[in-house]
Amino acid sequence: MAIVDFPELKALLIRDGRLMALDVGSKTIGVATSDALRMLATPLTTIKRSKLAADLGALADLAKKHEVKALAIGLPLNMDGTEGPRCQSIRQFAANIAAHAPPALSTLPVVLQDERMSTAAVTRGMIDDYDMSRAKRAERVDAAAAAWILESALARLRP
Repeated sequence: MAIVDFPELKALLIRDGRLMALDVGSKTIGVATSDALRMLATPLTTIKRSKLAADLGALADLAKKHEVKALAIGLPLNMDGTEGPRCQSIRQFAANIAAHAPPALSTLPVVLQDERMSTAAVTRGMIDDYDMSRAKRAERVDAAAAAWILESALARLRP
């Protein structure tokens, strides 16, 4: 399905159901899911990037397993709100989902959620709140950033 805006997504999501968020990087994809009532965002996993078909297949498997109703993909806007080259890459990734992903993923509506400072905020929290080592942070930061993106999207969907 195509990229939609938040008002359109609200209209499409009449019943309860999980959302999945992606923090798409050049080397990894952080994944988070919500609960069925869309109240909580939970980091799920981090996928190491490989070929596009393998990445989309892994994401489709997760979407099917967790009965996901929509996707929120982090859009890395510049601090002034403009779009740079990374935004173009994310928009292309979203287009690839619609064009090349298995049906469990390609039929889902997709929203792009501003992700400015998500990784920095999550990393700072891991250091301040949990005194987490660099190695532990590296394992978990992408999925945690996806949860941060999902929390922002869920807040926009609430009445």
